[in-house]
Amino acid sequence: MLPGAGFLLLCALTSQAPAQTSNAAPAAARTAAASALTVENAWVRVTPGADVAAAYMTLHNRSARPVVVIGVQSVLAGHAMIHESKIEGGQSTMRPHERLVVPAGGSVRLEPGALHVMLHMLAHTPAVGEQVPLVLQLEGGGTVSVSAQVRPLTAD
Repeated sequence: MLPGAGFLLLCALTSQAPAQTSNAAPAAARTAAASALTVENAWVRVTPGADVAAAYMTLHNRSARPVVVIGVQSVLAGHAMIHESKIEGGQSTMRPHERLVVPAGGSVRLEPGALHVMLHMLAHTPAVGEQVPLVLQLEGGGTVSVSAQVRPLTAD
C-alpha cells in the first residue's frame, strides 16, 4: 500500500457514512407519513359525456405531526389535482389547492361543493360501481394508494 493510502481510504469511508444515514431518515419519514394517513369513503362522481370526474373522500391523520398532500395521480386520468370550490359574491368559483394539510390527529373531508380531486382527460368514462385507483402524493415523497368507487351522478 502506498504511504497515506490508508488515510485516504478512511476519509472516503467516513464521508460515505453520513450519506447512508441521511438516506435512511427520509425513507422512515416517508413511511411514517404514509402509514399515518388513512382514507375512508373514497368515491367518484362522473358526468356522462364529459372527460372529467370528481373524487371525494375523508383523510384522517393518526400522527402527532401534520401530513401534507401535494398531488394526486390516477391511471384513469391524464391529469389530476386537488381543487376547492367556493361561493364568492354569489358566484361559484373553483381554484387549484396546491398543498392540502391534514392536521395532527385531525381529518379533512373532500366533498361536493368544497375540496375535491378533479380528474381531467379521462381514458374512458368509468361505470357506476367501477373502482378508480388514486395515488395521493405526500410532501417528503411518500404515497397513499386509494380505490374510489364510482357512484351515480345524483350521489352525495
